[in-house]
Amino acid sequence: MQRLKALLPETRCSFRSFHRRAFSAQPNYVVHDDPQDQILVEGRAISRAAILNRPDSLNALTSSMVYRLTRLYTSWEDNPAIGFVLMKANGRAFCSGGDVVRLYHLINQGSAEEVKQFFNTLYKYVYLQGTYLKPHVAILDGITMGCGAGISLPGMFRVVTDKTLFSNPEAQMGFHPDAGASFYLSRLPGYLGEYLALTGEKLNGVEMIACGLATHYTLNARLALLEERLGKLVTDDASVVESSLAQYGDLVYPDSRSILRKIDTIDRCFSHDTVEEIIDALEKEAAESHDEWCTATLGKMREASPLSLKITLRSIREGRFGTLDKCLAREYRISLRGVSQQVSSDFSEGARARLVDKDFAPKWDPPSLKEVSEDMVECYFSPLNEVESELELPTNLREPYM
Repeated sequence: MQRLKALLPETRCSFRSFHRRAFSAQPNYVVHDDPQDQILVEGRAISRAAILNRPDSLNALTSSMVYRLTRLYTSWEDNPAIGFVLMKANGRAFCSGGDVVRLYHLINQGSAEEVKQFFNTLYKYVYLQGTYLKPHVAILDGITMGCGAGISLPGMFRVVTDKTLFSNPEAQMGFHPDAGASFYLSRLPGYLGEYLALTGEKLNGVEMIACGLATHYTLNARLALLEERLGKLVTDDASVVESSLAQYGDLVYPDSRSILRKIDTIDRCFSHDTVEEIIDALEKEAAESHDEWCTATLGKMREASPLSLKITLRSIREGRFGTLDKCLAREYRISLRGVSQQVSSDFSEGARARLVDKDFAPKWDPPSLKEVSEDMVECYFSPLNEVESELELPTNLREPYM
């Protein structure tokens, strides 16, 4: 603990000030669920565990849940008696993403400010996670989608299992991969990130290890032993935490059916500059090779919002050259423009079609790629006005310690 104790006295005042100003804005609206029941806490020797506890909703996140996570994490970071932090979940999902149905109803009720508060709180927490001073372990056991990945992948250690299923299906929902997705997807090998973002394709735990999204793999049946081992640790040393995770790890390799075996084809098709060129390349590949994978991939892209596809591709490409804070700031602009419905109502329509009415027949606006103009796309990336206000992250306080 000496390293941690030596660091904290010098930074405690600035952290407390930063917690108040940057991360502690309570959501303005009342949620009828109790966040204390939905985010549980376990105390261990000198570590703490946050447990997502909305299993009936696949642990979908609300503003109040993210606010509670933020309060817990900032207090744990500032506590010299706590060496490291763990996050896990109850049920068959780690986290299915944001509570899109709740956001859909808020938009229809005209509660734009409450929707904005959700993204503001969420993205600030993702940044906190990505700049956290203490070792962090996320156990992604089960379904991990959208911003469920955003609240875990920026951390130091990401443990996946034989139950893990990861995806970013936002384009098929009329939205865009957010909560830091343009940062971590753009850093995957080759053009795998573009492929995952545009198709919403799933990866299992083995594939997440192979492409670098996860750091450790263990069988679901061994998680209790791993957690028992972590609970007994008395350390703030990341190498000690890593050694304990490795003791219960398994060496695994993608099987012959894995999408990662298609990486050369993915690079050939998804390296192009526009969505239209990517689709043309897939169609050419399908005609020449008669590969069913190409046909299935084209089908997934044609299910997506044409506008979302173009926004998503540009966001991932810009993410290749951006830091986490810059990616979050850009994603915040896109998200606010998406839920404001100034250009298109595709987010609401996607939520309606997939999660509310469940007819799986969204009426996208515009309905085709050729009708998506450059001005439409540019609107999502342009600076926010004074009323909307940009995302403010405490980079001057956090980054010097990284």
